[in-house]
Amino acid sequence: MIYGLFFGDSITYGEYDGVFGGWVDILKRYALQRYNEGRTNELILFNLGIGGETTEGLVKRIPHEMAARNSAEGNIIFIGYGANDLAMKNGTQMVNPEHFKTNILTAIHEAKKYSQDIYLVSILPFSKKVDGVVVTSGKLRTNDEVIIYNQILKDIAIENSLNYIDFYSAFLQDKEVLLSTDGVHPNEKGYGMMAEIAIPIIEKYLEF
Repeated sequence: MIYGLFFGDSITYGEYDGVFGGWVDILKRYALQRYNEGRTNELILFNLGIGGETTEGLVKRIPHEMAARNSAEGNIIFIGYGANDLAMKNGTQMVNPEHFKTNILTAIHEAKKYSQDIYLVSILPFSKKVDGVVVTSGKLRTNDEVIIYNQILKDIAIENSLNYIDFYSAFLQDKEVLLSTDGVHPNEKGYGMMAEIAIPIIEKYLEF
C-alpha cells in the first residue's frame, strides 16, 4: 500500500468544484477504481490542502502530517503552493520570494525523510480580470509574480532532482475558460484537465 500526500492551498483542496471535488479527489477515485478492478497496487491518496494556506503553514505541519501518514511501502509527496504566498495584502507580500524558496526547501528536507518521490506543483495563471486587482479578500495578485514564483519552483526541482508538474503552461492559453468566476481557482473543466495531466503520474505507482 502506497500513500500519496497532497500538500497545498485551496486549489489542492478543490475549492469551487461542486461537481468533482477538485483534481486530487478525481485522482483518489481513479486510484480506487483501478485497484477495485484488481490489477494494481493499492494507492491511498490524502488531500491535505487547506484554503488560504501559505508555505509558512506547510513548514509548520509537514513534519506532523508525514509522521502520521507514513506508509512502510512508500510515499509520494506533492507540494502545491504559491498562489497565496505571492499575494499582496495591505501593501505587504504574504511570503516574499526569498522566504518562499526557504520554506519550500525546508519542506523538501522534511519530505525526503519519508520519500524520494516528490513533485512540485506549479502555480496557475490568474484571469485577466483579477490580475493586479484587489479582490474582496483584500489580496492583490499578478501574473508577473506567478512567473517569478514558478521559476523558483522549477529551479528547486532541477537542483534537487525532483519532478515539476507544469499546470501553468497547460492553463495559459485557455485560462479564461478553465478558471472559475473568481479568476483564481479552476472550474470543473480546469480541475478535470489537471487530473488528466496527473493521472499518468499516479499510474506508474499503480503498476506492480
